[in-house]
Amino acid sequence: MAILAVIEVAVLALIAFRVLPQVGSYSEAAGALRGMSLQSLVAIAVTVMAYLAFYGLPFVAAAPGLGYRHAQQVNQAAFAIGNGVPGGGAFGLGVQYAMFASWRYPAVRAASAIAAIGVWSLFVTLGLPVFGVLALVVSGQAAGSYVLGAVLGLAALGLLVVGFALVMRSESAARRVGAWGDSLARRLPRKPRGGAWVTPALLGFRTGITELVSRRWAAITAAQVGVSLTQFAVLDVTLRGLEGWDSAGTPFLVVFAGFAISQLGLLVPVTPGGLGTVDAAMVALLVGLGTSPGIATAAALVWRASSFIPQIVVGVVALMLWTRSANRLAVGHPAD
Repeated sequence: MAILAVIEVAVLALIAFRVLPQVGSYSEAAGALRGMSLQSLVAIAVTVMAYLAFYGLPFVAAAPGLGYRHAQQVNQAAFAIGNGVPGGGAFGLGVQYAMFASWRYPAVRAASAIAAIGVWSLFVTLGLPVFGVLALVVSGQAAGSYVLGAVLGLAALGLLVVGFALVMRSESAARRVGAWGDSLARRLPRKPRGGAWVTPALLGFRTGITELVSRRWAAITAAQVGVSLTQFAVLDVTLRGLEGWDSAGTPFLVVFAGFAISQLGLLVPVTPGGLGTVDAAMVALLVGLGTSPGIATAAALVWRASSFIPQIVVGVVALMLWTRSANRLAVGHPAD
């Protein structure tokens, strides 16, 4: 964790002091922020609240019978740990399983819900850049320089969807996909112990998730897309507030393209939640598409702060409430 913390700080410093000043402008951003109206701040606060409200819906969709309050707790707490602690992703996953266990939720169904949300989150991350490039084309912007990223994202998404469909289709198909994965694993410089491990993992994954996906795929998809769209709304409202509500400003489709394509930064596993990588890409994209450097920098900073800090706070509160509730259950008192 200490090593990861040093790496994360070094990368963030590099992005903040070397990368962002080359594509944006801190001084202009400060001036733009000072000129924001109270109306803009209220609008941003409302969209942030909508984003936080949507964040619990994926577990409502993927874990039938789990109430909205518990769904918020399990997702927000995992976000706070995964994004606030170096290398906290695995720890956050463990906390999610502990939460489900404390609520007496069946372990197999909990594992299926967590796995389904993880897969769908990856689907959305890979699909957004494709829609971002389409938005540029529809808006009349030159999208040639971004097509490669969209093609790579589409190819990765296609492979993931096809592989997922094969695994879901039948056990024999899952075994074939697993055998292909095991053959690739054996070519790694450091081969995994125990020989074939992809096949058993896929078969175990398939056993728990098949029924859930067949019944709840539409609800899970809608919930995950809703989370991404409300997060985009924070950026769009921020830009409107910075540029002026009465001005034409950056076109809506261009803002969406900047947001969607920059999500590829989430696939760079250096900083939690794409912190820094997504932001730098977003500023560069918006500036390249016509937004002024100061406005783009200010929008990215406000977007990150308003959609990151409140969620960390909410996640910590959720974790504290769950811990108190779990302790009460452990000593035989009713849960809150």
